[in-house]
Amino acid sequence: MASKDRILRLKEETRANILDAALQIVKEDGWQALSMRKIADVIEYTAPIIYEYFANKEAILLELSRKGFLMLAKELQKAKDKHTSPAEQLEAMWLTYWNFAFANKVLYQGMFGVSTNCCELVNKLPESELPWDIITESIGELMRIEDMDSEIICTKYYTFWSVVHGLVSINLVNKGNTDDINRQVLRDAITSIIRSITP
Repeated sequence: MASKDRILRLKEETRANILDAALQIVKEDGWQALSMRKIADVIEYTAPIIYEYFANKEAILLELSRKGFLMLAKELQKAKDKHTSPAEQLEAMWLTYWNFAFANKVLYQGMFGVSTNCCELVNKLPESELPWDIITESIGELMRIEDMDSEIICTKYYTFWSVVHGLVSINLVNKGNTDDINRQVLRDAITSIIRSITP
């Protein structure tokens, strides 16, 4: 029994090392530089070993994206839990979203296809829905709408997301303004949307 646990633990460690190496390569050289051979070189394994864990580099992108969405959801929930007012929750969550994007630039680019060829499967990850679930609950509460499938909630979520993700993307691809200006634009936009949906 102990040897089975040890083998399982070693497999998990190898899998984690592969993902860490992939992220390291991408941080240094960009998503286009990622290859199974480079990952193998970094962790000092042969390329066939990498294929035992991931079918291709798209599978690695998918797993990194899954982990990214889980991290983002955890941070959003933590920000939300600090407030009882849905308006304050929304402001805190969108600021947290912004902070996550810049603290995890490479991961965020892979999750949302910013300046990279995002595989279509990322959009089908169940974990990619977690930010939606957490944020729309506060939108519904603020707007006093109980039907969480309401088209109005969907529209308002995408209004928020378009502004925040758009500003993040502009700055990830080609930073044009100072951080202070960006944060002021972000806060103004979030505040305006919250004000517009508050009954």
